[in-house]
Amino acid sequence: MAVYRFKVVFEDYDDIFREIEIQSKQTFEDLHRAIQQSTGYNPEASSSFYVSNDYWIKGEEIAFMPSAKKIDRGVALMEKSKLSNFIDDPHQKFYYTYNFDRPYDFHIELIKILLDDVTGKVYPQIVRSVGDAPKPLGTTIPAPSAAIADEDFDFLHEEGLNPEDGADFSELGEEEAEEDLIPTVADEPDDEFDDEFADNEHLEDEDLSAKDDY
Repeated sequence: MAVYRFKVVFEDYDDIFREIEIQSKQTFEDLHRAIQQSTGYNPEASSSFYVSNDYWIKGEEIAFMPSAKKIDRGVALMEKSKLSNFIDDPHQKFYYTYNFDRPYDFHIELIKILLDDVTGKVYPQIVRSVGDAPKPLGTTIPAPSAAIADEDFDFLHEEGLNPEDGADFSELGEEEAEEDLIPTVADEPDDEFDDEFADNEHLEDEDLSAKDDY
């Protein structure tokens, strides 16, 4: 019986890869679970293999936990699909998408075909692991940065004020505190009005004096 050795590479992290050996009679679900065992991800997520050409163009799909639409379309299921039925090339390639909700994509290539001449060996086997798999997408929500939040209040710090407190004029002199307050009409003397009133009063005095003379 043949044993396939696949090289599994993260599409976006080509320096992180695994090499997995698996028997030709085993299924794509067996390979799917072996890959996620090697990454530490939860295998219970909707995922698919695609038969691929040398340019990683997706062909026939083999699905795990497919949507109703895919089932209606008659998609091949991983648990029912033997690897040997999809191997036409000694360097066969598969494009693999793990977890359609928060996907990671992989390039998978058959790099060696061996004979299973070791009795009692358990497959699939992870025979080589290079690099730590990135953390699964969506597992953490970044907390807002204190440094970024403080930028909005830099102008207050420059004035010596604490943005968490209200305005405090206790350390200012009386004149400085008054200047910082918004003036109202009642606070400002109306010099123009006073001058006009004084002029009118003077004219009235003159009129009265003239009447007395008359």
